[in-house]
Amino acid sequence: MNNELLTILQYIEQERGISRAMLVKALETAILSASRKSIHPASNLTVRIDPENGSIKAWAKLEVVEENPNCDQLLLERARERFPEVRAGEVIDWEVTPRNFGRIAAQTAKQAIMQQLRQAEKNTVQEMFADKVGQIITGTVRRFENGNTIIDFQRAEGIMSSRDRVHGEQYMPGDIINVVLTKIDTFTSGPSLIVSRTAPELVRCLFEREVSEIRNGLVEIMGLSREPGSRSKIAVRSTDPRIDPVGACVGVRGVRVQNITQELNGERIDIVPWDENIAQYTINALQPAKVQSVEVDETRHELVVHVTEDQSKLAFGKKAQNVRLCSRLIGWNISILIEGGIEEKINRAALTLASQLKVSTKTADKLVRSGYVTLAGVEAAEPAMLLNIEGIDQQELNAALARLHE
Repeated sequence: MNNELLTILQYIEQERGISRAMLVKALETAILSASRKSIHPASNLTVRIDPENGSIKAWAKLEVVEENPNCDQLLLERARERFPEVRAGEVIDWEVTPRNFGRIAAQTAKQAIMQQLRQAEKNTVQEMFADKVGQIITGTVRRFENGNTIIDFQRAEGIMSSRDRVHGEQYMPGDIINVVLTKIDTFTSGPSLIVSRTAPELVRCLFEREVSEIRNGLVEIMGLSREPGSRSKIAVRSTDPRIDPVGACVGVRGVRVQNITQELNGERIDIVPWDENIAQYTINALQPAKVQSVEVDETRHELVVHVTEDQSKLAFGKKAQNVRLCSRLIGWNISILIEGGIEEKINRAALTLASQLKVSTKTADKLVRSGYVTLAGVEAAEPAMLLNIEGIDQQELNAALARLHE
């Protein structure tokens, strides 16, 4: 066991870069934990490995007593066989290495070394990839486990869960794949690298890789929203007035954005110019729809966008995707009103009443649809009639009526 252990320690120290002192400490702890019952019933035990010759011994701290010793004590007469000068009441280190300790220690040592190797490899992965979190890394699809995709990055393996996989994308073992590294987890038993194809950072990184102006800081990405596999919106601005930020991202004949779309398997990408004016930014973001006007409600962090009926479908988009992505891109709530219809008039009346009563547009809308279109109409109505409107926020309305009658 001694020669074998020394050989293993020397190999790991040289090939894996793990210090012998660290390995010895881990082995001592593991052997003690695995063989405590077979060593000695004492509670204060230690296992010591000689790093020079590989010998393994167990020791217990025992109190010397003159009679009736318990598991943490040693009879004075027995103690003086090794320590002639010892006295009752002293605590001594007493070797308690059992006869079959070599076999137990050998098996435990192998397990401890493997565990130490796994942890050392995870620490190496942490060091190698720590500066790559949030960036694109390229790997090879190896296998599939419980719906997860295991990807080989040469010195480490990554895992892409089903929720981080774009719906409709198909992979085969051996496929080269680009993913964004979202997290490094060295505490789990499986792969340490957590990667994703659905994260918005993937789109950002692809633009940074493809567009030199973004890498050089001449063009900045100011906002990004994404519905993976379907559509993304990205807002950009230029730090140099001579550079068109949208044109730089699109590239000559659209080659840059086409490369990104191809990498994302046909995902549509809208590139819009960022503007510090929130109304103009909204108009840009809702492209390709043409907007009539934008009302900005700073207090409610809400934007009311007016469009004509023929532009309403473009403004909303399929299943309201365009307005939804626009809202995420800007970070404001967006309501779209269609000009020229009865619904638009109702919405306008509700907005006016909401401002006058200082209530939410939802509460004002219910009042308008129940016939209370103006402030005078609300003031003249019986409170009980107003409070009985189906779905009305009674607490908010009561507060508004109290302010009105003051």
